Amino acid sequence: MGQLDQRVAIVTGSGRGIGQAIALRLARDGAKVVVNDLDEAPARETIALIQAQGGQAVACNGDVTAADFGTRVVATAVEAFGGCHVVVNNAGYTWDSVIQKMTDEQWYAIIDVHLTAPFRILRAFSDYLRPAVETERRDGQRIVRKIVNVSSTSGTNGNAGQVNYSSGKAGIMGMTRTLAKEWGRYDVTVNAVAFGYIQTRLTKPLNEGDGGTIDVLGRTVKIGVQAGRLAAMNQMIPLGRGGLPEEAAGSVYLFCSPDSDYVSGQTLVVNGGA
Repeated sequence: MGQLDQRVAIVTGSGRGIGQAIALRLARDGAKVVVNDLDEAPARETIALIQAQGGQAVACNGDVTAADFGTRVVATAVEAFGGCHVVVNNAGYTWDSVIQKMTDEQWYAIIDVHLTAPFRILRAFSDYLRPAVETERRDGQRIVRKIVNVSSTSGTNGNAGQVNYSSGKAGIMGMTRTLAKEWGRYDVTVNAVAFGYIQTRLTKPLNEGDGGTIDVLGRTVKIGVQAGRLAAMNQMIPLGRGGLPEEAAGSVYLFCSPDSDYVSGQTLVVNGGA
């Protein structure tokens, strides 16, 4: 039996990269997973991988910044699997520029996906949480629920060219600490993981992979990192390399497992010792 048997987890942005690795890790330990991606095909792939390892998953696809998404994704978890015990706010991307060149559209797009969307998802979760806990306690049950918000070392330290992303990722840490205080009485732990350089399609060398751009809701957004900068980043990391998505997922799993039932309001920095 896995530590997450009978638990239901929502993982946003889980069609690719870190999010997919998180969904697979939780499912491997018994969780039933609600998978989310902007596009149906990546979500189907994640669901197929979960099912191939004997797990259960359903999709709730679409834009996490949509006003009704929080209500919709929590309802999907409850309707498909009968409850919700873990929420991992992982969805996001970067849209970089120095402040004098950053448009309002760039600012709000990144703040919305990294800060407003988690706020709405967790607000919707609270509407489910309170009556669920009342019923469980009346029946003599104590269930510890888990919230994990994905932040970044850009939020802990700041990063030139990322005033929007750094602000959003700093904000999610404030949200984490606040909800840890608000929801402790409901036996909910709320923690964050701040990733440094993790090897995903967003951090590939510019001469590899997706040609340096992705399409997000009709916007063409540059991705990738200059090869020289990647080499410098690797030199600054004591472990000598960027992390793998599976390693990133392991740190999130820690906060989802019963082993962290007395850990709340914390941000774990995952950066290879940098």
